Amino acid sequence: MNTTPALVTRFAPSPNGHLHMGHAFSAIYAHDLAKSAGGQFLLRIEDIDGPRSRPEYADEFRRDLEWLGLEWEEVAPQSDRLESYQDAAGRLLATGLAYKCACTRKDIEALDARKGDDGVIYPGTCKGRCAKSDEPAATRLDVDKAMNDLGELIWIDEEAGSVIADPREFGDVVIVRKDLPASYHLAATLDDAADGVTVVTRGADLFAATHVHRILQELFELPTPHYHHHDLLLDNDGQKLAKRRGSPALASRRESGEDGLMLAEQLRLQQSLSGT
Repeated sequence: MNTTPALVTRFAPSPNGHLHMGHAFSAIYAHDLAKSAGGQFLLRIEDIDGPRSRPEYADEFRRDLEWLGLEWEEVAPQSDRLESYQDAAGRLLATGLAYKCACTRKDIEALDARKGDDGVIYPGTCKGRCAKSDEPAATRLDVDKAMNDLGELIWIDEEAGSVIADPREFGDVVIVRKDLPASYHLAATLDDAADGVTVVTRGADLFAATHVHRILQELFELPTPHYHHHDLLLDNDGQKLAKRRGSPALASRRESGEDGLMLAEQLRLQQSLSGT
Protein backbone atom coordinates (compact mmCIF):
# COMPACT_ATOMS: atom_id res chain seq x y z
CA MET A 1 0.00 0.00 0.00
CA ASN A 2 1.30 3.48 -0.90
CA THR A 3 1.30 5.59 2.29
CA THR A 4 3.07 8.63 0.82
CA PRO A 5 1.09 11.81 1.63
CA ALA A 6 -0.57 13.38 -1.40
CA LEU A 7 0.91 16.78 -0.62
CA VAL A 8 4.11 17.68 1.24
CA THR A 9 5.21 21.22 2.08
CA ARG A 10 8.07 22.53 4.17
CA PHE A 11 9.28 25.50 6.20
CA ALA A 12 13.06 25.81 6.07
CA PRO A 13 14.48 28.64 8.20
CA SER A 14 18.16 29.39 8.78
CA PRO A 15 19.16 29.61 12.46
CA ASN A 16 21.13 32.83 12.04
CA GLY A 17 18.65 35.15 13.72
CA HIS A 18 15.16 35.35 15.21
CA LEU A 19 12.02 34.53 13.26
CA HIS A 20 9.74 37.49 12.53
CA MET A 21 6.17 37.96 11.30
CA GLY A 22 7.17 37.28 7.70
CA HIS A 23 8.40 33.85 8.75
CA ALA A 24 5.17 33.20 10.64
CA PHE A 25 3.16 34.18 7.56
CA SER A 26 5.18 31.78 5.40
CA ALA A 27 5.10 28.89 7.88
CA ILE A 28 1.35 29.16 8.38
CA TYR A 29 0.80 29.29 4.62
CA ALA A 30 2.79 26.06 4.06
CA HIS A 31 1.28 24.36 7.13
CA ASP A 32 -2.33 25.09 6.24
CA LEU A 33 -1.89 24.12 2.59
CA ALA A 34 -0.60 20.69 3.61
CA LYS A 35 -3.09 20.10 6.42
CA SER A 36 -6.09 21.11 4.29
CA ALA A 37 -5.13 18.38 1.79
CA GLY A 38 -4.41 15.74 4.42
CA GLY A 39 -0.73 16.08 3.63
CA GLN A 40 2.48 16.61 5.54
CA PHE A 41 4.19 19.78 6.77
CA LEU A 42 7.95 19.50 7.31
CA LEU A 43 10.42 21.60 9.29
CA ARG A 44 13.97 21.64 7.90
CA ILE A 45 16.69 23.64 9.64
CA GLU A 46 19.07 25.14 7.07
CA ASP A 47 22.13 25.37 9.31
CA ILE A 48 25.14 25.63 6.98
CA ASP A 49 25.72 29.37 7.31
CA GLY A 50 29.03 28.87 9.10
CA PRO A 51 29.40 30.39 12.57
CA ARG A 52 26.21 32.41 12.07
CA SER A 53 24.18 29.19 12.41
CA ARG A 54 23.41 28.69 16.10
CA PRO A 55 21.48 25.74 17.58
CA GLU A 56 19.79 27.95 20.16
CA TYR A 57 17.96 29.72 17.34
CA ALA A 58 16.69 26.38 16.01
CA ASP A 59 15.33 25.57 19.47
CA GLU A 60 13.67 28.97 19.54
CA PHE A 61 12.08 28.32 16.12
CA ARG A 62 10.42 25.17 17.44
CA ARG A 63 8.96 27.07 20.38
CA ASP A 64 7.71 29.79 18.03
CA LEU A 65 5.96 27.32 15.72
CA GLU A 66 4.38 25.53 18.67
CA TRP A 67 3.20 28.90 20.03
CA LEU A 68 1.50 29.56 16.67
CA GLY A 69 -0.32 26.23 16.97
CA LEU A 70 1.45 24.51 14.08
CA GLU A 71 2.17 20.79 13.84
CA TRP A 72 5.12 19.48 11.87
CA GLU A 73 7.50 16.63 11.24
CA GLU A 74 11.16 17.60 11.48
CA VAL A 75 13.59 16.23 8.90
CA ALA A 76 17.40 16.16 8.87
CA PRO A 77 19.11 19.56 9.06
CA GLN A 78 21.37 20.64 6.23
CA SER A 79 24.46 20.03 8.37
CA ASP A 80 23.67 16.29 8.06
CA ARG A 81 23.52 16.49 4.26
CA LEU A 82 26.96 17.83 3.33
CA GLU A 83 27.99 14.68 1.48
CA SER A 84 25.04 15.00 -0.89
CA TYR A 85 26.06 18.56 -1.77
CA GLN A 86 29.66 17.56 -2.39
CA ASP A 87 28.61 14.65 -4.56
CA ALA A 88 26.24 16.75 -6.65
CA ALA A 89 28.78 19.52 -7.23
CA GLY A 90 31.41 16.93 -8.11
CA ARG A 91 29.14 15.39 -10.73
CA LEU A 92 28.64 18.76 -12.43
CA LEU A 93 32.38 19.49 -12.38
CA ALA A 94 33.15 16.05 -13.84
CA THR A 95 30.76 16.58 -16.75
CA GLY A 96 31.99 20.09 -17.50
CA LEU A 97 28.71 21.70 -16.48
CA ALA A 98 30.38 23.57 -13.62
CA TYR A 99 33.74 25.20 -13.05
CA LYS A 100 35.84 26.66 -10.26
CA CYS A 101 35.82 30.43 -9.81
CA ALA A 102 38.42 32.30 -7.73
CA CYS A 103 37.01 35.79 -8.39
CA THR A 104 36.33 37.94 -5.35
CA ARG A 105 33.27 40.12 -4.92
CA LYS A 106 35.49 43.14 -5.65
CA ASP A 107 36.73 41.49 -8.86
CA ILE A 108 33.18 40.90 -10.02
CA GLU A 109 31.99 44.41 -9.18
CA ALA A 110 34.87 45.80 -11.28
CA LEU A 111 33.88 43.82 -14.39
CA ASP A 112 32.55 45.63 -17.42
CA ALA A 113 29.55 43.35 -17.70
CA ARG A 114 25.80 43.62 -17.96
CA LYS A 115 23.87 44.45 -14.82
CA GLY A 116 20.99 42.57 -13.23
CA ASP A 117 18.71 43.17 -10.25
CA ASP A 118 21.43 41.87 -7.90
CA GLY A 119 24.37 43.70 -9.49
CA VAL A 120 26.88 42.61 -12.13
CA ILE A 121 25.99 39.42 -14.02
CA TYR A 122 29.07 37.23 -13.83
CA PRO A 123 30.29 36.71 -17.44
CA GLY A 124 32.25 33.50 -16.90
CA THR A 125 35.69 35.03 -16.38
CA CYS A 126 37.08 31.83 -14.80
CA LYS A 127 35.48 29.48 -17.31
CA GLY A 128 38.19 27.30 -18.84
CA ARG A 129 40.74 28.50 -16.30
CA CYS A 130 42.28 26.08 -13.81
CA ALA A 131 42.09 27.52 -10.32
CA LYS A 132 45.18 27.03 -8.19
CA SER A 133 44.70 24.26 -5.66
CA ASP A 134 45.58 26.54 -2.74
CA GLU A 135 43.34 29.49 -3.62
CA PRO A 136 39.77 29.78 -2.33
CA ALA A 137 37.32 29.03 -5.11
CA ALA A 138 33.58 28.82 -5.53
CA THR A 139 31.89 26.42 -7.93
CA ARG A 140 29.69 27.96 -10.62
CA LEU A 141 27.14 26.36 -12.91
CA ASP A 142 27.80 26.90 -16.62
CA VAL A 143 24.26 28.07 -17.29
CA ASP A 144 24.47 28.42 -21.07
CA LYS A 145 25.97 24.95 -21.50
CA ALA A 146 23.41 23.40 -19.17
CA MET A 147 20.52 25.02 -21.01
CA ASN A 148 21.88 23.98 -24.40
CA ASP A 149 22.09 20.39 -23.21
CA LEU A 150 18.62 20.35 -21.66
CA GLY A 151 16.46 22.35 -24.02
CA GLU A 152 13.19 23.99 -22.94
CA LEU A 153 12.07 23.30 -19.37
CA ILE A 154 8.79 24.24 -17.69
CA TRP A 155 7.72 24.76 -14.10
CA ILE A 156 4.24 25.50 -12.74
CA ASP A 157 3.43 28.31 -10.33
CA GLU A 158 0.08 28.70 -8.62
CA GLU A 159 -0.27 32.33 -9.76
CA ALA A 160 1.92 32.60 -12.87
CA GLY A 161 0.90 29.28 -14.39
CA SER A 162 3.29 27.58 -16.80
CA VAL A 163 6.73 29.25 -16.75
CA ILE A 164 9.66 28.54 -19.10
CA ALA A 165 12.85 28.21 -17.08
CA ASP A 166 15.44 30.79 -18.12
CA PRO A 167 18.10 31.53 -15.46
CA ARG A 168 20.29 33.68 -17.70
CA GLU A 169 19.53 36.77 -15.64
CA PHE A 170 21.66 35.22 -12.89
CA GLY A 171 24.66 34.47 -15.12
CA ASP A 172 26.75 31.49 -14.06
CA VAL A 173 25.32 31.06 -10.57
CA VAL A 174 27.36 29.86 -7.59
CA ILE A 175 26.37 26.38 -6.45
CA VAL A 176 29.13 25.98 -3.84
CA ARG A 177 30.42 29.07 -2.09
CA LYS A 178 34.04 29.61 -1.13
CA ASP A 179 33.19 29.65 2.55
CA LEU A 180 30.15 27.33 2.70
CA PRO A 181 29.43 23.77 1.53
CA ALA A 182 26.59 24.74 -0.81
CA SER A 183 24.66 27.71 -2.10
CA TYR A 184 20.97 28.18 -1.42
CA HIS A 185 20.21 27.12 -5.00
CA LEU A 186 21.96 23.75 -4.76
CA ALA A 187 21.02 22.86 -1.18
CA ALA A 188 17.33 23.76 -1.45
CA THR A 189 16.93 21.88 -4.73
CA LEU A 190 18.55 18.70 -3.43
CA ASP A 191 16.87 18.86 -0.03
CA ASP A 192 13.35 19.37 -1.36
CA ALA A 193 13.75 16.31 -3.56
CA ALA A 194 15.26 14.22 -0.74
CA ASP A 195 12.41 15.20 1.60
CA GLY A 196 9.70 14.39 -0.94
CA VAL A 197 8.38 17.96 -1.06
CA THR A 198 5.61 18.17 -3.66
CA VAL A 199 4.70 21.84 -3.23
CA VAL A 200 7.33 24.50 -2.57
CA THR A 201 5.84 27.53 -0.82
CA ARG A 202 7.98 30.64 -0.39
CA GLY A 203 7.92 34.41 -0.77
CA ALA A 204 7.46 36.13 -4.11
CA ASP A 205 10.98 37.54 -3.76
CA LEU A 206 12.31 34.04 -4.57
CA PHE A 207 10.26 33.59 -7.74
CA ALA A 208 13.24 34.22 -10.03
CA ALA A 209 15.40 31.70 -8.16
CA THR A 210 13.04 28.97 -9.30
CA HIS A 211 14.43 29.31 -12.83
CA VAL A 212 17.79 28.10 -11.49
CA HIS A 213 16.26 25.36 -9.37
CA ARG A 214 14.35 23.97 -12.35
CA ILE A 215 17.61 23.58 -14.30
CA LEU A 216 19.28 21.83 -11.37
CA GLN A 217 16.32 19.48 -10.99
CA GLU A 218 16.71 18.38 -14.58
CA LEU A 219 20.48 17.99 -14.37
CA PHE A 220 20.15 15.70 -11.35
CA GLU A 221 17.00 13.95 -12.66
CA LEU A 222 14.90 15.10 -9.70
CA PRO A 223 11.12 15.51 -9.60
CA THR A 224 9.68 18.97 -10.19
CA PRO A 225 7.40 20.20 -7.39
CA HIS A 226 4.54 22.63 -7.84
CA TYR A 227 5.28 26.19 -6.66
CA HIS A 228 3.31 28.70 -4.61
CA HIS A 229 5.08 32.08 -4.33
CA HIS A 230 3.06 34.02 -1.80
CA ASP A 231 2.92 37.76 -1.10
CA LEU A 232 5.40 39.29 1.35
CA LEU A 233 4.62 41.07 4.57
CA LEU A 234 5.93 44.65 4.45
CA ASP A 235 6.90 47.07 7.19
CA ASN A 236 5.69 50.65 7.54
CA ASP A 237 8.29 51.78 5.00
CA GLY A 238 7.00 49.35 2.40
CA GLN A 239 10.04 47.07 2.69
CA LYS A 240 9.89 43.34 3.30
CA LEU A 241 10.50 42.10 6.82
CA ALA A 242 14.03 40.75 7.27
CA LYS A 243 16.35 39.57 10.03
CA ARG A 244 19.10 41.92 8.84
CA ARG A 245 16.76 44.91 9.18
CA GLY A 246 15.94 44.01 12.77
CA SER A 247 12.30 43.13 12.18
CA PRO A 248 10.57 42.42 15.53
CA ALA A 249 11.12 38.85 16.69
CA LEU A 250 8.34 36.31 17.23
CA ALA A 251 10.18 35.16 20.35
CA SER A 252 9.80 38.62 21.91
CA ARG A 253 6.07 38.62 21.27
CA ARG A 254 5.77 35.07 22.60
CA GLU A 255 7.76 35.86 25.75
CA SER A 256 5.69 38.97 26.39
CA GLY A 257 2.61 36.78 26.76
CA GLU A 258 0.92 37.53 23.43
CA ASP A 259 -1.56 34.91 22.23
CA GLY A 260 0.15 32.99 19.41
CA LEU A 261 -3.04 31.27 18.26
CA MET A 262 -4.78 34.61 17.86
CA LEU A 263 -1.80 36.00 15.96
CA ALA A 264 -1.89 33.00 13.62
CA GLU A 265 -5.59 33.61 12.92
CA GLN A 266 -4.87 37.26 12.13
CA LEU A 267 -2.22 36.18 9.62
CA ARG A 268 -4.64 33.70 8.05
CA LEU A 269 -7.17 36.49 7.65
CA GLN A 270 -4.52 38.66 6.04
CA GLN A 271 -3.68 35.84 3.62
CA SER A 272 -7.37 35.48 2.75
CA LEU A 273 -7.82 39.21 2.14
CA SER A 274 -4.72 39.39 -0.06
CA GLY A 275 -5.83 36.36 -2.08
CA THR A 276 -2.64 34.49 -1.17
